[in-house]
Amino acid sequence: MEQTPFAKTLAQPYWLEDAPLSANGPEPLPPSADLVVVGSGYTGLSAAIEAARGGMSVLVLDRGAIGAGCSTRNGGQVSSSIKPELGKLTARHGADLARRIRDEGYAALAHTEALIAANRIDCDWQKSGRYIAAHSPKQFDGLARLVEARARAGEPEMTLVPQSQQLGELGSDRYFGGAVTAYNAAVQPAKLHVGLLRLAEGLGVVVQGGHEVTGIARDGAGSSVKARDQTIAARQVLIATNGYSGPLSPWLQRRVIPIGSYMLATNPLPPDVAARLIPKGRMVVDTRKVVIYFRMSPDGRRLIFGGRAALAEANPMRSLPRLYDMMLEVFPQLAGTPVSHAWNGFVAYTFDELPHIGVQDGLHYAMGYCGSGVSLSLYYGMRAGQKILGRAEGATALDGLQFQTRPLYFGKPWFLTPSVAWCRLADRLFS
Repeated sequence: MEQTPFAKTLAQPYWLEDAPLSANGPEPLPPSADLVVVGSGYTGLSAAIEAARGGMSVLVLDRGAIGAGCSTRNGGQVSSSIKPELGKLTARHGADLARRIRDEGYAALAHTEALIAANRIDCDWQKSGRYIAAHSPKQFDGLARLVEARARAGEPEMTLVPQSQQLGELGSDRYFGGAVTAYNAAVQPAKLHVGLLRLAEGLGVVVQGGHEVTGIARDGAGSSVKARDQTIAARQVLIATNGYSGPLSPWLQRRVIPIGSYMLATNPLPPDVAARLIPKGRMVVDTRKVVIYFRMSPDGRRLIFGGRAALAEANPMRSLPRLYDMMLEVFPQLAGTPVSHAWNGFVAYTFDELPHIGVQDGLHYAMGYCGSGVSLSLYYGMRAGQKILGRAEGATALDGLQFQTRPLYFGKPWFLTPSVAWCRLADRLFS
């Protein structure tokens, strides 16, 4: 009997093959800390590193394994990250603030590169660029306008690629040309997390998994943090849970929308096949509302493919056949290729498509990276650490922006399934 491509698929991120999660389990916690961070992903560790360098004692807690959230489950695409373009931001916030918000996206990318280099983090950093693939002629025309708009705004160069030249970027006939942003990059996300964890622990940060924080109460000038059967006295607290934010802070839970993204990794491909898929090793996204994204693995042997494969959240193994079909729509030559790994992770969207950083009820927070969080989480985690230290350089262009919610939204995105269905229809019929 012939096996399906999924017969030997592991339900875990491919990235963990080279960088397994820490086995650190529940241990007694210190009775107090200058800073308690809830969440052990990129944001939390970045803030912890900054605070520890400033002389604070720092405790990082996570309800699950250290780094088990999207920091080890993302696609490893590193971009300038701010989603709204300059024109849209200008209409909302005025020209000056819009420019500063956009600049922070590029600052986040530069910070990520500098952080990795300065600390010699072995995470397969590659400044390979990104290819934005137009899924329709109309979308290619939109990319042409975007290239012109960014040039007028003085943003880093974006180069249009007509369909006649696309095979130099992508071994697929599915798209109608695209655009290249050569300054974008790639990492192995789990190895990046390991590097941050080692850096934090080397600075004296205590990082503990298996300690769910179940309550935070104001206590004089500080807070009492309850985790399992222990209570920790904290001068400051940072909530860094992003797409995994829950009822610990109902205020934050109402302001981030957890959205599952689904990924697969193929088995190693024949070298000649792999070499033709993405000849220049770019990170790739397309222009659909229900976006898909893909890349080669750092060794160039596997395709890593992701997207919203389910209308409602589903087990990644259940959604795998749909995701596989999405891959074959782009690369039909991969039909029958076995899948080695399938997984998902939760990103945090916001209602204005911007990240947010601030203080609410005495608790610091940084989150809401809208699916582009590798560089933004490192950057705003660092800025949150600086704010906690009381340093002026912690100021950001996002300070003071309203962190929006919507009526009847309490953390469960009941509107997501119809929204995804509508966006899929719009991608087919109107774009």
